[in-house]
Amino acid sequence: MNSRIYDAASSVEEYQIKLGKHNFIYPPMEKIKVLEVDNYPALGKVTAMRFIEWVIKNPGGLIALPTGKTPEYFIKWTKKIISERNSREIQKLLNDYGISGSPDFKSLRFVQIDEFYPMDSRQHNSFNYYINEFYIKGFGLSRDNALLIDATSLGIPKGKTMAEVFPNNIVDLTLRVRKMNTNLERLQRDVINRVDEFCMEYESKIRDMGGIGFFLGGIGPDGHIAFNVRGSSVHSVTRLTATNYETQSAAAIDLGGIEISRNRLVITIGLATITYNPTATAIIIAAGEAKSNIIAHAIQEKKNPQFPATVLQELPNARFYLTRGAAHHLIERRFEDFHTAATISEENADRIVISLALAKGKPLEDLTKKDFTGDRFSQTLQEKLSLEHTAIVSAARQRIVEKIDNGLKHVSKTTFLHTEPHHDDIMLSYLAHIYHLVRDASNLHYFANLTSGFTSVTNAYVLAILGRLEKHLESGSFTLFLNENYFDPNSITGKMADVYLFLDGVAANSAEMRELAESCRLLRNMFEVYRTTDLLSIKLRIRELNEYFRSQYPGAKDPPDIQMLKGTIREWEVELLWAYFGIEASSIFPLRLGFYTGDIFSEEPELDRDVLPLFNLIKKLKPNIVTVAFDPEGSGPDTHYKALQAVAGALKMYEDKSGGAGVKVWGYRNVWYRFDPSEANLYVPVSLNSLSLLHTAFMNCFGSQRAASFPSYDHDGPFSELAQSIQVEQYGVIKTCLGNDYFLKNNHPRLRAARGMIFLKEMTLDEFYTKVRELKRATVGEND
Repeated sequence: MNSRIYDAASSVEEYQIKLGKHNFIYPPMEKIKVLEVDNYPALGKVTAMRFIEWVIKNPGGLIALPTGKTPEYFIKWTKKIISERNSREIQKLLNDYGISGSPDFKSLRFVQIDEFYPMDSRQHNSFNYYINEFYIKGFGLSRDNALLIDATSLGIPKGKTMAEVFPNNIVDLTLRVRKMNTNLERLQRDVINRVDEFCMEYESKIRDMGGIGFFLGGIGPDGHIAFNVRGSSVHSVTRLTATNYETQSAAAIDLGGIEISRNRLVITIGLATITYNPTATAIIIAAGEAKSNIIAHAIQEKKNPQFPATVLQELPNARFYLTRGAAHHLIERRFEDFHTAATISEENADRIVISLALAKGKPLEDLTKKDFTGDRFSQTLQEKLSLEHTAIVSAARQRIVEKIDNGLKHVSKTTFLHTEPHHDDIMLSYLAHIYHLVRDASNLHYFANLTSGFTSVTNAYVLAILGRLEKHLESGSFTLFLNENYFDPNSITGKMADVYLFLDGVAANSAEMRELAESCRLLRNMFEVYRTTDLLSIKLRIRELNEYFRSQYPGAKDPPDIQMLKGTIREWEVELLWAYFGIEASSIFPLRLGFYTGDIFSEEPELDRDVLPLFNLIKKLKPNIVTVAFDPEGSGPDTHYKALQAVAGALKMYEDKSGGAGVKVWGYRNVWYRFDPSEANLYVPVSLNSLSLLHTAFMNCFGSQRAASFPSYDHDGPFSELAQSIQVEQYGVIKTCLGNDYFLKNNHPRLRAARGMIFLKEMTLDEFYTKVRELKRATVGEND
């Protein structure tokens, strides 16, 4: 072994552990040390501090850093420390963490962890481009000291292109072992062999340099590190390999859709590559409760190929840096929090009792004293409350019933402002509740779409609807729509004409009517985007757009006009949805907040650009209830997390300047992040009819999402199917707790009809602010 001995001592970790309330590790349950922080930005800060400290202690060391969205705040904090090294703020921070000396980034050697194959490294969505942009340029690393994977023409013989060798970018790895049937297959096998040779040499170079000294990575939905997916050998080395569905779905947004990521292979360093140097510092960073289950397996299970990150147990200096939510399923930490708590909240009590009922598979009222004494959480709960288990169970059951009653309460004379980061977030969370709320005409409903959502519209989809528009322009199908009302942007009647035509087409099962309506709206959108009503100019523009979408690589960042055009497609889709309930476009506000840019890292919400438009809307509408995608740790898309900051900032400003203290907030979650039943306080029963509406409305209205190009890693299909399964699962939890008869023999018809359940959390403004853990000063307007 030719490995360098690295200095892994860390005052940063010592300081951070003192700031927290947990030990570094809880053996024997935990097999890797864990450092916890409060939120996503704090995770980036402590990781940057640890990296800077390691670089100072190990000049010339070999580092491997991650790509994707996970390291956003790590990169931002590292660049801030580099650029503001001599400022009072950074000097104090470095002193607090016990860091002295200056890091020598130029002396560092860098190794790229992974890359898609085939992949042109000049594309902005390649990992090679990412590394050059954010690490070599961003941190000032030496390009000469970087070991990178340039997959642009890797393995391709001179005179050939990647497209010629691998049509449609499909690489068949069975060619390694099976008989070749054509000359093309022989060429493809030769190329694969050359890539395999490259991987072997890449591995040798890493080992010749002494192995990786500092490895920083995220963890995938299946537990992968680098692209070592579930089932990878602990002895794996650098290789060309296929991925699994979870990894493909996570990569879909970067590659322009899962139909593309399904066909991409990857070059990745292996698990044995990461652990080659026994003195290496290896850190996995993760935020939010959504990954807490897979993280718990990685930390608490024995070394196991089904949980690739367990291989880090081999390294004494391996760590997991986690937010509180990401550490949620680490059992010893949960128990310590509970055991040492001065008081027990009703939420914590319910969490424990409900978990016990689900573990035993029996209703709450059937739980026995033996069940309680056999579970240390329940036993400790009983001891802390000094109550018989029957009293604890009865109180928990009563609170569940009250939450259902709250969800069934008739709401009237209430003004709602429903906010959503993406145009389908609300429907995928609580569409069935809106179905009942709109029945009382005294309620007013307004919808704010916070971003334009253009990144979720594929080039292929736009090409398809452009083709239909072109045909309608040639055939003169627009005769009925070519009038002043239809194209007047201030005419709601005109604006709703294509919406109602589309819904008439849905009712009549007429694809012709739907496609005509879709083309009419696309034409109006093009008038808006390109500021012309001249049909000849539009026809020429369509030709340009066709050429653009055919030539542009999938996943590329679009120019502003294309972003806007794609965004208007999403905005029309949401108008179609709410028209199901008789809500017209005048009640829908496409805010297109500026923090949403389509870059790998979206910008932070800003006061003037992002908060003021929301504040002005709230001041205008004076809502009684504001709904918000409630993801305070960044568990799902980072857009949710940043949109939450903007909404909180606007509400704070409204409260301070307009006296809107009585506003209630409804937090909702959907396919990305789910409520524990103990967290929610409104349970809304969902009937089969409502579940059917959820799916059919999604498939009819959200044409750009129908093909599920950007699905969840939990479900290979449209989001509406996943939302349905979540609501059915949540119903199953409550049915277990209360027993079948509570629903099937209930006097309330909505409870007898229930087959799903929606969880919501109603909060006062103060409760909401407390729950939102990270609000920047500029965002909440404290600088005013």
